[in-house]
Amino acid sequence: MDPTPAGDTTAEPQASSPAAESPAASQFRDRFESLLPSIQREWPEVARSTLEATRGSFDTVVEVIARQTGRTSEGVKHQLLELVQVTGDQAHHLADSLRPLEEQLEQLLDDLNASLRPRIEKPVRERPLMALGIAAGVGVLVGLLLASGRRSA
Repeated sequence: MDPTPAGDTTAEPQASSPAAESPAASQFRDRFESLLPSIQREWPEVARSTLEATRGSFDTVVEVIARQTGRTSEGVKHQLLELVQVTGDQAHHLADSLRPLEEQLEQLLDDLNASLRPRIEKPVRERPLMALGIAAGVGVLVGLLLASGRRSA
């Protein structure tokens, strides 16, 4: 006998097996964590813990939302699939817009490496003991600063 009363919707649903998932359901499961805030904005009456208990099972999420909001399962499915599509489109757009910036950053790093490396290597090769002394001095100063910060905290 089930100890949960018939009208209680707070019971944690069981996630269904992912073996026979559709591609959309699989995509939903993969993005479930990132979709949770959007799902909660759309259906604030559904508790986050209840949604998390579904473990991203598309059918179980649809069932929970439909049961707790009084909407039809088909309507909820349609809205969730739109949500997955919109977030996917936004992610692709963001990735496309970041690609030129990534290429520009790589070019800048290559230019910096080409221009700065000879400036640093030449003095180090000419005066290795001086470079070692400077590095040791900087290390001691940083160590003293860090140690004094711990004592005052």
